[in-house]
Parts: sequence; C-alpha cells; structure tokens
Amino acid sequence: MAPSSVRSEALELLLHDVRAGKRTEAAALEAHGRMTGIKIRLLGDRVSRRTAWQVARQHDWDTLRDAEYIALTRLQADALVTVDPRLATAARGDVAVGSVEDLLTAR
Repeated sequence: MAPSSVRSEALELLLHDVRAGKRTEAAALEAHGRMTGIKIRLLGDRVSRRTAWQVARQHDWDTLRDAEYIALTRLQADALVTVDPRLATAARGDVAVGSVEDLLTAR
C-alpha cells in the first residue's frame, strides 16, 4: 500500500536517472511500464489526505510527501518499511518502522 503519488515519485526518479545519464530514456520508460503493471493498493482519500496534513503540521514540514507515508501507516495500523533513513527517523515514535530485511524475513 502507498499514497497515490508513489507512481509519480517513481517516474520522477527515473527522469533523474535519464538526466544523469544512468539510464536511457527507453530503459526508463520500460521500467516505468513494469512498475505500473505491479498491483498495489493506492490510497488518496479524504481521511488519508487530512491525516497527512496533520502529520506534516506535527513535524513542521512544508511538504506532504513523507507525511503521506506516515499517515497511511498510521491509518492502517501497520509498519512503515522504507530504505529512506530520514523518513524512518521521522516516523519513529509515530508508527512502527521496519527494514526491507524485516519484510523479507517476516513469517
């Protein structure tokens, strides 16, 4: 599960790779096509957005990107799994935080 903005964020990362010469445009668009084929539950409802607003205000952030992930995790009573150390640090104390290794070894 992720905020509805996750697909745009992924496309933006691919754009950065193309601009930096790390991928060709064709390879980036192919990767984007594969990503959009992955079934993922995307949330962007009114409650999620309002909770993200509250999280951003709580942390005194001027963007909602990280707040959306924390809000969804909070609303789903789940754990946040991220490779972003900054997001993990910000989320601790608000929601449970796990690593990709935790996710892969969970039973």
